[in-house]
Amino acid sequence: MFELVFLGTSASAPSIHRGLPSLAVLAGEHRYLVDCGEGTQRQILRSGIGFKRLNRILLTHAHLDHILGLGGLISTFANFESVDFIEIYGGKPALDRVDTLLFSVVLREERNPMPISLVDIHRASRVLDARTHEVYAFPVQHRGPGCFGFEFREHAHRPFLAERAAELGVPTGPERGMLVRGESVVLADGRAIAPGDVLGPEVAGAKVVVMADVGRTDTLVEQCRDADALVIEATFLDEHADEARAFGHITARQAAELAVASGVRSLILWHVSRRYRERDIVAEARSVFPEAIVARDFDHFTIKRGEGATRLAPVLAHEDESQ
Repeated sequence: MFELVFLGTSASAPSIHRGLPSLAVLAGEHRYLVDCGEGTQRQILRSGIGFKRLNRILLTHAHLDHILGLGGLISTFANFESVDFIEIYGGKPALDRVDTLLFSVVLREERNPMPISLVDIHRASRVLDARTHEVYAFPVQHRGPGCFGFEFREHAHRPFLAERAAELGVPTGPERGMLVRGESVVLADGRAIAPGDVLGPEVAGAKVVVMADVGRTDTLVEQCRDADALVIEATFLDEHADEARAFGHITARQAAELAVASGVRSLILWHVSRRYRERDIVAEARSVFPEAIVARDFDHFTIKRGEGATRLAPVLAHEDESQ
């Protein structure tokens, strides 16, 4: 299972109700930040998730509305928060800007109390491998080189069959934990129980695909195939498709068409422009993908395999943007 907490959902500039792009992805004991627009650290505080273990930052591209919040966030980490390390992943254009921002401005005259690693992504690749999941980067087309999306993929697992274990006399306790980890156990009566005796068939894990700014979708269908949740921009409406194309963006309709073509279970739109009413974005997307959602700041979702996105109550009440 993954959790998504939207910290900022506006495009290019903040609005009264929306901050600049940033999304927290929670995966067990691991926490990731996708993009870090201006004001993200305050949004983190307001969301209630806090700073703890939020030390891996994935940047979709180099544009300032997606990275300027790093200055304040890293300054806060350096001065007030106990963080063992910071890893920032992105294409070279993004990392070059971050290097200047952090080491020539924010930390120029300060002692940096934690190591900061800038990890260059230059091709489609697995960038992180944790116990329960993996994170992959894949290239997208926007404006200029070094633009990426990210896929969060939960490892497949074999469910523990409690009734079968009880039939075999496996006691509740550490023996069951060992079997789940793939280790055989010997019971008090001398019988050996192998993991295969109490584990069911392999079950695929959840898959979440996250993108910010993209200029085309035809190259992304297979990447998004069968995702439990697709998070992608909806900066323009279809009436301004030519303008969207000129600036390397897509429309809400195009995002929904990608969701249909890829067979995703849930579509969550963000990076929305102040020029449109939220209800108009929703209407356009749902005319193609009926369950499409336009995320608001502090929206909180859980993503489970085969179930798609479940919206949880946000920490803060939303203002009504539908008018």
